[in-house]
Amino acid sequence: MAGWAWPALVVHRCGGALAPENTLAGLEIAARLGCQAVEFDVMLSADGQPVLIHDETLDRTAGRPGHVAELGAAELAGVDVGSHFHPAYAGEAIPAFGAALERCRSLRLAANVEIKPAAGKERQTGQVVGRCLRAIDAGADGPQVLLSSFSVEALEAAIAEVPHLSRALLVGSYSPAALAMARKLSCVALNLSREGLTAADVDAVREAKLAVMVYTVNAFDEARRLLDWGVAGVFSDRPDLLLPLATECCIT
Repeated sequence: MAGWAWPALVVHRCGGALAPENTLAGLEIAARLGCQAVEFDVMLSADGQPVLIHDETLDRTAGRPGHVAELGAAELAGVDVGSHFHPAYAGEAIPAFGAALERCRSLRLAANVEIKPAAGKERQTGQVVGRCLRAIDAGADGPQVLLSSFSVEALEAAIAEVPHLSRALLVGSYSPAALAMARKLSCVALNLSREGLTAADVDAVREAKLAVMVYTVNAFDEARRLLDWGVAGVFSDRPDLLLPLATECCIT
C-alpha cells in the first residue's frame, strides 16, 4: 500500500442515489457535499467513443430501449437520463468520458474509472480508456485517477497504455486467487463487495500490501466498522449519510 492516499469516502457512480448515475450533475452534487473522490463506469459507443454508463442497455437509466454498443456517441449524448431519475434533472444526458474527466479536474475530484466493457469489447474498451487517460496525462493537468475493472482483459489492455497509473481489481468476493491476480496486475488495491466480507479477508489483502476498498456501503455504522477493520475506503450511494468520512484519508 505504499503511496496510497485516497479519501475514505468515494461517491458511487458520480452522485450515488442523489443524482442521475454516471452524469455530470452527479459530479457537481458530490463536490457540493464536500466529497473528494468519485467512481464512474466507462463503456464504448458503437463508434468506439468512451461514455459514462453502467448497463449495456438504456432501459434502466433512460427508460427507453437501446443498446449502448449499437448507438453512436452523438446519439448517446442526446439521451436524457435525467428525466427518468427526476423531473428536476430533465435534459441531463450521458456524458463523454473526456467531459467527465474535465469536470473532475475543475471540481478537484479524484476519479476511480471503472472500465465497464460491453460483452466482447473487453480489450478494445481497455485500450480506448487507457489512450484517453494517456492523452490527458500528457498535459499533466488531469484529476487523480485509479483504474479498475471486473474484466482482467480490459484492465490489462488499459495498463499497457498507461502503465504508470494506479489500478485495482474488482471482484465479487475475496479469494486467494483474486488476491494473486491483483498482485500479478501490480494493483494497489483489491475492490471487494461488502456482502460476506470478513475482517480476516481484509487482513489477508493488507498483509499482501494492497489496500481494500469496499462497495456499496450506505450506512455510517457499517462504514465506520469497515474502516476500523483496516479498509482504506468505501464506495457509497449515500454520501450524504457518510459525510463525516469525506475528509478522512488513508495514507500508507
